[in-house]
Formats: sequence, structure tokens, C-alpha cells
Amino acid sequence: MTKRRRRAARDAGHLLISAGLGLAAQGLLPLTAFALLLCLLPPLGGPVLGFVVRLTRRLADTQRRRIGPRIPSPYAGPPGRIREILAEAAFWRDAGWLAGQAVACFVAMLVVALWPAGLQGFVIPLLYLLLPADLELVFQGMPVTSTPRSLIAVPLGVVLLVAAYFAPRAFRAGEARLARRLLTPTAAARLSARVEQLVETRTAVVDASAAELRRIERDLHDGAQARLVALTMNLGMAEDMFDSDPGAARAMLADARAGAHSAMSELRDLVRGIHPPMLADRGLVGAAEALAMASPVPVDLDLRLGRRLSAPVESAAYFVLAEALANAIKHAVATRITMSIVDEEVRLRLRVRDDGRGGADGSLGTGLRGIARRLGAFDGTVTVTSPTGGPTEVEAVLPCGS
Repeated sequence: MTKRRRRAARDAGHLLISAGLGLAAQGLLPLTAFALLLCLLPPLGGPVLGFVVRLTRRLADTQRRRIGPRIPSPYAGPPGRIREILAEAAFWRDAGWLAGQAVACFVAMLVVALWPAGLQGFVIPLLYLLLPADLELVFQGMPVTSTPRSLIAVPLGVVLLVAAYFAPRAFRAGEARLARRLLTPTAAARLSARVEQLVETRTAVVDASAAELRRIERDLHDGAQARLVALTMNLGMAEDMFDSDPGAARAMLADARAGAHSAMSELRDLVRGIHPPMLADRGLVGAAEALAMASPVPVDLDLRLGRRLSAPVESAAYFVLAEALANAIKHAVATRITMSIVDEEVRLRLRVRDDGRGGADGSLGTGLRGIARRLGAFDGTVTVTSPTGGPTEVEAVLPCGS
């Protein structure tokens, strides 16, 4: 019974929200018509139409989020000029949805009204006995003029209550069908959004590659190259002083040897930053185990990957895990971290979860944005869940083929 009451409450809430959207649609329909008339006066019609379109998009996006599974938004950007708006299929489809939702508002209110109408049927016999005989009593258009007629209201009330319980399902199905038919992006809109996404992804990858090349150049110039120059100078000075001052020459050779070791170490670290040797030798699982062992915070591993992936995918997955783990260690004040790799055949799911203080925001730091840019090159996605007080979970999905 409790489950049924909860379901009835959810249905009632859904109907009320649908009615509210329908009322807003009823207000936007005449505004849209007025804005289209104003388009005959472009200096005035353009801003008004843009304002109405923004309101309509916001209302339509609200409906897209309510329908399961969620419908993607077809809009490539903010409203443009009058000619661009009128040429968009999404504008006219949204207008059609407004008309449909305006009608759905009346249906939703009718379905909601079934509950009080059904309950009224149970009290009609009592009202007939208690109210004065000269007072006209009507139930759903049926005059109640006798005791048998008042009793007929009871089974009618039962029918109305049964309809009130099951009608929301039919309403939700019809509303979802309407939304999917009109609010789902067309093939052309999906193709346009896909092209725009690929352009943005390509630009981000090119920028990231250029930044990485500049970093490598800077590290080589300031680190290994400087040490090699000093090493060359020490060797030359040692060669000049070898006959006149063998002791000083030996000291310079020792310094040169130490400088060579330092340069080799820096080159090794630089190469490891480009492609870790552990990743090439032992694959993603071994590299993840090495990350966990090097972490100052205890890391629990859930590694469900039994095959080697392509080198670019492994590299991207490794750096996602490394960045997410570094963020958890540096910012989360965590006492325990869980890192998982799950092979789902066509995609790789990566998770890093910590029990820290939460509050991570990808818009405030470069680490999470870097993860998103790295995954964007592979059509991957990253989701960050980090309520204040924790826990924080970074989940990345990376297509990897079957």
C-alpha cells in the first residue's frame, strides 16, 4: 500500500509539473505569434523573437530532461538573426511541441481531477441523507434525486478512482511520445552538432599538443640541455688542466659525471611523462598498480581488464587515472582512495573515488579540464560527482572498440 501511495504521489507531481509546463506553453504560443508578426519590422522583431526563442528553448530543455531516457538538446548555439531562426527546424518543432503541451495541460488537469471526483462518489449517499430535500444534488452531471441514485454514485466513484490510478501511465506515455517526436534532434541537427563537436575537439587536441610540445621544449632547454652544456664546459676545462693540475681535473671530471647522471635522470623523467615505460611494459593494469603503490594515501584497486588496448587508448586512460589520483591526493584530504578499471568491451570505464572533503569543481581548476580535453580526442566523457563534505568520484568513459 505504501508503494502504491508513493507511486500515486509521484504521478500527481508529474501531472502538476506537466500542467505547469502546459500553462507556460499557452502563454508562449501567443508571444511566438506576436514575435513572428513583429519580424516584419526587423529592428524590433529580432530582439523580441530572440527573447521568445530563448524562453521556448529553456522550457523545451526542461521537458527534455524530464523524459526518460533524456533527450539531447538540438541547439548549436544561442539564437541568431531572424532569418537563421526561421530556417531552423528546431524552432518550428519547438513551436509544435508548445501547441501539443498546451493541450496536454488540460488533459493533465482532467486526470488530476479524477481523484476528487472519485472520492466524491463515496460521500454522495451521505450528502443525500444529510442535505435538505429541496437542495439539488448532482454527481458528474447526474441529478441525485433518490436513494438508489445516490448509491449508484459509489461504483461510479470506484471507476473514477481506478481511472485516476491508471490514467497517469497513459498520459506519461503520450506526453513522452509527443516530446520524443518533436523535441528529439533531427538527423541534420545531430550531424551539425557532431561536426561542431569534432571541430571543438580537434581544436582542443591541437592546442593541447602544442602546449605539450612547448612544455617538453622548455623542460629540455631549462633542464637537460643546460646540464649538458655545463658538462661539456667541465670536460673542456678538465682537458685543459689535466697536465697542469691533475687533482682539479679529476674534481671536474667527477662534477661532469654527476652532471651526466642528473641529465640522464631528467631525460628519463621527461620520457616517462610522455609515455611511461611501465605502461609500455606491463600495460594499463600494471601501470595502475604502480600508481597505487607510489601513492601516499592507501589505494584500493578494482582492475577488470584482461587484454592490452591500443597504445593511444592506454596512454589516455593512464594519464586520466594519474591526474584524478593526483587531484585526490593533493586537494581532497582523503584517507582512502578507490581506483577501478572496468572493461566493457566497447568502452573502458575508469573511476577514482576518495573519501575526502568534496567540493571539486572542474571549472575552477586545470586538472579536470585537462582530463576532459584528453578524453575529447577519443569521444570520451568525464563525470565529476563531488558534493560538499564528500565523497568525490571522477568517472571517465573511454571508447576502446571490441
